[in-house]
Amino acid sequence: MNYDGIKDYCLTFPNSYEDHPFGDGWTAIRHKGNKKIFALIFTRDEHLCVNLKCEPERADFLRGLFEEIKPGYHMNKEHWNTLTLDEGLPEHQIHDMVKYSFELTKPKSKKET
Repeated sequence: MNYDGIKDYCLTFPNSYEDHPFGDGWTAIRHKGNKKIFALIFTRDEHLCVNLKCEPERADFLRGLFEEIKPGYHMNKEHWNTLTLDEGLPEHQIHDMVKYSFELTKPKSKKET
């Protein structure tokens, strides 16, 4: 998967937008409602990567399953994974993990009174 592919896929989620809070080379995809990042796209050691939020047990499981998934680079290593996108990780797996991150970080619905 290339940069445009991951960025464009992330932006298909409702009320998401692109931001560059860390300058050139880092693309954050956020929720409009709470401004939380659910995907952080960057290049490290000449590899395209994305940081995605994940529950700790699932994060450990995925790291054991795929060598392209490591603890989150510059993020909380318990709750974030870094995926190396140009090393053969199946696209459907990447999409599933992006969706999961989106769901974990989306704004909470207001309780009815």
